Amino acid sequence: MSEPGALRTRLDRLFREVAKFGAVGAVGVLVDLGVFNLVRHFTDLPVVRASVIATVVAIAFNYVGFRYFTYRDRDKSRRTKEMSLFLAFSLIGLVIQNGLLYAATYGFGWDGPLASNFFKFFGIGIATLFRFWSYRTWVFRALPAKEAVQTAESFLEQAPPRQATRRQPDRV
Repeated sequence: MSEPGALRTRLDRLFREVAKFGAVGAVGVLVDLGVFNLVRHFTDLPVVRASVIATVVAIAFNYVGFRYFTYRDRDKSRRTKEMSLFLAFSLIGLVIQNGLLYAATYGFGWDGPLASNFFKFFGIGIATLFRFWSYRTWVFRALPAKEAVQTAESFLEQAPPRQATRRQPDRV
Protein backbone atom coordinates (compact mmCIF):
# COMPACT_ATOMS: atom_id res chain seq x y z
CA MET A 1 0.00 0.00 0.00
CA SER A 2 1.31 3.45 -0.84
CA GLU A 3 2.23 5.84 1.95
CA PRO A 4 -0.68 8.23 1.28
CA GLY A 5 -3.04 5.24 1.18
CA ALA A 6 -1.67 3.89 4.46
CA LEU A 7 -1.98 7.30 6.09
CA ARG A 8 -5.57 7.61 4.87
CA THR A 9 -6.38 4.16 6.26
CA ARG A 10 -4.87 5.03 9.65
CA LEU A 11 -6.72 8.34 9.78
CA ASP A 12 -9.96 6.59 8.82
CA ARG A 13 -9.50 4.05 11.65
CA LEU A 14 -8.67 6.84 14.11
CA PHE A 15 -11.77 8.77 13.04
CA ARG A 16 -13.99 5.70 13.57
CA GLU A 17 -12.40 5.07 16.95
CA VAL A 18 -12.92 8.69 18.03
CA ALA A 19 -16.55 8.55 16.81
CA LYS A 20 -17.27 5.35 18.77
CA PHE A 21 -15.44 6.66 21.83
CA GLY A 22 -17.46 9.87 21.53
CA ALA A 23 -20.77 8.02 21.23
CA VAL A 24 -20.12 5.96 24.36
CA GLY A 25 -18.71 9.01 26.11
CA ALA A 26 -21.72 11.17 25.21
CA VAL A 27 -24.11 8.67 26.76
CA GLY A 28 -21.71 8.41 29.72
CA VAL A 29 -21.86 12.19 30.14
CA LEU A 30 -25.67 12.02 30.20
CA VAL A 31 -25.48 9.25 32.82
CA ASP A 32 -22.94 11.25 34.85
CA LEU A 33 -24.88 14.52 34.75
CA GLY A 34 -28.22 12.77 35.28
CA VAL A 35 -27.06 10.85 38.35
CA PHE A 36 -25.29 13.98 39.65
CA ASN A 37 -28.43 16.09 39.43
CA LEU A 38 -30.64 13.33 40.87
CA VAL A 39 -28.31 12.89 43.84
CA ARG A 40 -28.11 16.68 44.32
CA HIS A 41 -31.89 17.02 44.12
CA PHE A 42 -32.90 14.11 46.36
CA THR A 43 -30.10 14.13 48.97
CA ASP A 44 -28.22 16.64 51.06
CA LEU A 45 -24.81 15.38 49.99
CA PRO A 46 -22.18 18.01 49.25
CA VAL A 47 -21.58 18.81 45.58
CA VAL A 48 -18.28 16.96 45.18
CA ARG A 49 -19.54 13.79 46.90
CA ALA A 50 -22.58 13.75 44.65
CA SER A 51 -20.27 14.22 41.69
CA VAL A 52 -17.99 11.37 42.74
CA ILE A 53 -20.98 9.02 43.04
CA ALA A 54 -22.19 10.05 39.57
CA THR A 55 -18.71 9.64 38.11
CA VAL A 56 -18.38 6.11 39.51
CA VAL A 57 -21.75 5.13 37.96
CA ALA A 58 -20.64 6.62 34.62
CA ILE A 59 -17.29 4.79 34.80
CA ALA A 60 -19.09 1.46 35.16
CA PHE A 61 -21.38 2.30 32.23
CA ASN A 62 -18.45 3.45 30.10
CA TYR A 63 -16.41 0.30 30.70
CA VAL A 64 -19.18 -1.83 29.26
CA GLY A 65 -19.59 0.52 26.29
CA PHE A 66 -15.90 0.74 25.54
CA ARG A 67 -15.21 -3.00 25.91
CA TYR A 68 -18.19 -4.22 23.89
CA PHE A 69 -18.62 -1.39 21.36
CA THR A 70 -15.65 0.93 20.90
CA TYR A 71 -12.83 -1.54 21.48
CA ARG A 72 -14.54 -4.88 20.86
CA ASP A 73 -11.87 -5.85 18.30
CA ARG A 74 -8.99 -5.30 20.74
CA ASP A 75 -7.02 -7.84 22.76
CA LYS A 76 -9.27 -9.65 25.25
CA SER A 77 -6.70 -12.08 26.65
CA ARG A 78 -5.79 -10.06 29.74
CA ARG A 79 -9.12 -8.96 31.21
CA THR A 80 -7.87 -8.62 34.79
CA LYS A 81 -5.03 -6.36 33.70
CA GLU A 82 -7.38 -4.45 31.40
CA MET A 83 -9.90 -3.84 34.19
CA SER A 84 -7.16 -2.86 36.65
CA LEU A 85 -5.70 -0.34 34.22
CA PHE A 86 -9.17 0.93 33.30
CA LEU A 87 -9.98 1.53 36.96
CA ALA A 88 -6.61 3.18 37.63
CA PHE A 89 -6.91 5.59 34.69
CA SER A 90 -10.59 6.17 35.44
CA LEU A 91 -9.71 7.14 39.01
CA ILE A 92 -7.13 9.61 37.69
CA GLY A 93 -9.84 11.00 35.40
CA LEU A 94 -12.21 11.14 38.39
CA VAL A 95 -9.64 13.22 40.31
CA ILE A 96 -9.14 15.56 37.32
CA GLN A 97 -12.88 15.95 36.76
CA ASN A 98 -13.89 16.40 40.38
CA GLY A 99 -10.78 18.40 41.24
CA LEU A 100 -11.98 21.13 38.89
CA LEU A 101 -15.44 21.03 40.48
CA TYR A 102 -13.86 21.12 43.96
CA ALA A 103 -11.72 24.15 43.03
CA ALA A 104 -14.71 26.00 41.59
CA THR A 105 -16.99 25.15 44.52
CA TYR A 106 -14.68 25.54 47.50
CA GLY A 107 -11.91 27.67 46.04
CA PHE A 108 -14.07 30.27 44.31
CA GLY A 109 -17.44 29.74 45.98
CA TRP A 110 -19.25 28.95 42.73
CA ASP A 111 -21.68 26.36 44.03
CA GLY A 112 -25.05 27.20 42.49
CA PRO A 113 -26.79 24.58 40.34
CA LEU A 114 -25.75 26.23 37.06
CA ALA A 115 -22.12 26.73 38.14
CA SER A 116 -21.91 23.17 39.50
CA ASN A 117 -23.19 21.70 36.25
CA PHE A 118 -20.93 23.93 34.18
CA PHE A 119 -17.78 22.97 36.09
CA LYS A 120 -18.80 19.32 36.23
CA PHE A 121 -19.23 19.35 32.44
CA PHE A 122 -15.95 21.25 31.97
CA GLY A 123 -14.16 18.73 34.21
CA ILE A 124 -15.65 15.86 32.20
CA GLY A 125 -14.23 17.43 29.03
CA ILE A 126 -10.71 17.80 30.42
CA ALA A 127 -10.76 14.31 31.95
CA THR A 128 -12.07 12.85 28.66
CA LEU A 129 -8.94 13.96 26.81
CA PHE A 130 -6.81 12.14 29.37
CA ARG A 131 -9.06 9.06 29.32
CA PHE A 132 -9.06 8.77 25.53
CA TRP A 133 -5.28 8.85 25.42
CA SER A 134 -4.81 6.44 28.32
CA TYR A 135 -7.51 3.94 27.31
CA ARG A 136 -6.32 3.59 23.73
CA THR A 137 -2.64 3.54 24.72
CA TRP A 138 -2.66 1.33 27.81
CA VAL A 139 -6.03 -0.31 28.46
CA PHE A 140 -7.61 -1.47 25.20
CA ARG A 141 -4.45 -2.33 23.34
CA ALA A 142 -4.58 -3.25 19.68
CA LEU A 143 -3.70 -6.78 18.78
CA PRO A 144 -0.27 -7.10 17.18
CA ALA A 145 -0.58 -7.71 13.43
CA LYS A 146 0.56 -11.34 13.67
CA GLU A 147 -2.02 -12.14 16.39
CA ALA A 148 -4.75 -10.37 14.45
CA VAL A 149 -4.05 -12.51 11.39
CA GLN A 150 -3.98 -15.69 13.48
CA THR A 151 -7.29 -14.73 15.12
CA ALA A 152 -8.86 -14.11 11.73
CA GLU A 153 -7.49 -17.38 10.35
CA SER A 154 -8.80 -19.38 13.33
CA PHE A 155 -12.20 -17.77 12.84
CA LEU A 156 -12.21 -18.77 9.19
CA GLU A 157 -11.19 -22.32 10.05
CA GLN A 158 -14.14 -22.62 12.42
CA ALA A 159 -16.65 -21.47 9.83
CA PRO A 160 -18.56 -24.27 8.14
CA PRO A 161 -17.44 -24.82 4.55
CA ARG A 162 -19.70 -23.45 1.88
CA GLN A 163 -20.95 -25.81 -0.72
CA ALA A 164 -20.25 -24.73 -4.22
CA THR A 165 -23.29 -24.46 -6.43
CA ARG A 166 -23.04 -24.73 -10.12
CA ARG A 167 -24.62 -21.95 -12.02
CA GLN A 168 -26.85 -22.99 -14.79
CA PRO A 169 -26.24 -21.21 -18.08
CA ASP A 170 -28.87 -18.70 -19.08
CA ARG A 171 -31.19 -20.02 -21.75
CA VAL A 172 -32.35 -17.75 -24.40
